[in-house]
Amino acid sequence: MRSIAESVEASTLQVFNLDGRVAIVTGAAGLLGRMHCNALASAGANVIAVDLKEQECEEFVIQLGENYGVRAMSLGTDITSADQVCTMRERALAAFGRIDILVNNAGLNDSIEASSATGASITLENYPIDIWERFLAINLTGTFLCCQVIGSEMARCKKGSIVNVASTYAIVAPDQSLYEMSDGTKLLTKSPAYVASKGGMLSLTRYLASYWGRSGVRVNALSPGGVENGQEAEFIEKYSSRTPLGRMATAYDYSGALLFLSSDASSYMTGANLVVDGGWTIW
Repeated sequence: MRSIAESVEASTLQVFNLDGRVAIVTGAAGLLGRMHCNALASAGANVIAVDLKEQECEEFVIQLGENYGVRAMSLGTDITSADQVCTMRERALAAFGRIDILVNNAGLNDSIEASSATGASITLENYPIDIWERFLAINLTGTFLCCQVIGSEMARCKKGSIVNVASTYAIVAPDQSLYEMSDGTKLLTKSPAYVASKGGMLSLTRYLASYWGRSGVRVNALSPGGVENGQEAEFIEKYSSRTPLGRMATAYDYSGALLFLSSDASSYMTGANLVVDGGWTIW
């Protein structure tokens, strides 16, 4: 017979189980998007990988199915188009008959890895309105459309979990000195549009949590810190020294948090922002 401790452990672990559930992950072709898909599939979820880079997702979902024994499919979708998001929902329902989890991971960010002298010269004083509007269209409007279309289906079925991937810069202002190197070069200026769009995502999360709470739909945010991904060595050192845990994140560091928010382990949690940043925002 099982001991009480063994029974409690078994029941506790069971709440993380996603067997038979269907998860949509936007921005699935990116570094974090792939890790989010892996985390959900490893817990038993069938995964729909959504990205404009459909070919990359098609190759990736084959690996998901082989590695975890789940069903997986890719959908090329522009999340700023209401029509395309509706088509995504209909194709997902046609293939799986249900949608239990939505991870709004797609987003535009200022990339150090891809920065250039032109990008670094864009400051608040000369920030182009077209770039501002593009950030808001993808990061905020795209998130809203996915929540509106997929969340409405969840509310109709009286169950579902939505995870909006925000940022530490939705909570605190960027430390622009991080992007200034000792030789005088400037990698970039962290944009006001990124900060505004991610901050808006947190407010949207709270709004939707309140709106759909009685419909059985939970809406939470996950705010990650910086991920080490081929940046300049000096930047990595500066970021790490600014972080209480003394390092940047790996992509894997967010898998446990995402699984928690997506599963029944967080069944009494909605409208919250789970911050996983190595302690960055405590200083």
